Amino acid sequence: MKKITLIFIFLIIIIVLIAALTNSFSITVNSKSPSSSTSLETKESDEGPVSVTVTPLSLENNSPTWNFEISLNTHSEELSVDLAAVSELVDDQEKISLPISWEGDGPEGHHRKGVLKFKPISPKPASVELKIKNIGGVLERSFIWSL
Repeated sequence: MKKITLIFIFLIIIIVLIAALTNSFSITVNSKSPSSSTSLETKESDEGPVSVTVTPLSLENNSPTWNFEISLNTHSEELSVDLAAVSELVDDQEKISLPISWEGDGPEGHHRKGVLKFKPISPKPASVELKIKNIGGVLERSFIWSL
């Protein structure tokens, strides 16, 4: 009985080694705590001549700022809008927060990228909506995430 157990353990070790060496086997360890939020998806608006892509970077209560990476792309007009002046964050209670800063490309060219920063909303809402107004002839673009 002892000999069969040793052979069985040896075979398992061989199988695991072969699988690991051929990259057909992997073990993923999730180091996030249960209270940390999952990654929030990138949203895109292709209305009008300007494409706007928004990715939330940090929307945690303990973050000093809530950050949204924004990319603007066009081939037909200059992107001269001040993103901090035309953006607002609205929570699920309709409370409006204005950006505290824009850190990124200046108001020129056909491609701009940067981070729009807001003070964290407390208590943390169930959802947030980033509204960006008057870009590329579109009165308002809306990007919504459930938290």
